Amino acid sequence: MAQFVREVMTAGVAAVRPDASLVEAARLMRDLDIGDVLVADGDHVIGMLTDRDITLRSVAEGADPAGVSAASACTPDPVCVTPDDSVASAVRLMRTHAVRRLPVVEDDRPLGVVSIGDLAAAQDPGSALAEISLAESNNERS
Repeated sequence: MAQFVREVMTAGVAAVRPDASLVEAARLMRDLDIGDVLVADGDHVIGMLTDRDITLRSVAEGADPAGVSAASACTPDPVCVTPDDSVASAVRLMRTHAVRRLPVVEDDRPLGVVSIGDLAAAQDPGSALAEISLAESNNERS
């Protein structure tokens, strides 16, 4: 069973600049078949933007996503973990902060993301969430 975030995280960073439009962010998500991107100023993570953020904070409000910046729609200052943090610690942070994804950073540089699905697959591979997450990751690789 995985003990550290580095063992379960999705490595690699999909990021947009703070001034990128939500259209740019959504296209990146579509092209990479992912549901979130980091909002970063250089190597510094300033937020996490999900497809749900775009829907609820822009489209549902009637805003034009082409004119809304990623920085204005993202969740600012996300709770982060390091690759050496324990899986149990990541689970506690997700529960405490009611989030489904945590950026993984080291020395202030983003390295990837760990999701609730990643953790479920590591902690309880037979759970419904783990099975869904594993099926999605297998589809993304094919």
